[in-house]
Amino acid sequence: MGVNTEVKRHTDNKEDQGIKAIQVCKLFDISKATLFRWEREGVIARPTRDWRNWRLYTRKNVDEIEKVICARKRVV
Repeated sequence: MGVNTEVKRHTDNKEDQGIKAIQVCKLFDISKATLFRWEREGVIARPTRDWRNWRLYTRKNVDEIEKVICARKRVV
């Protein structure tokens, strides 16, 4: 018959959602103020946001932050 019996399942794939600002800060040992300042000043791209308006960083964002940190360490 023509009845669709598929059930759409909610997937909780953390990689698709991104990681929160506090997790990025812990990963690189930087403050949230520093991270947000870099966004404001255009040093890094602004991440996407979830339904609560929380920042969600993708792998691309994290790679960009890592490059900024490495570049700043070379200068100092």
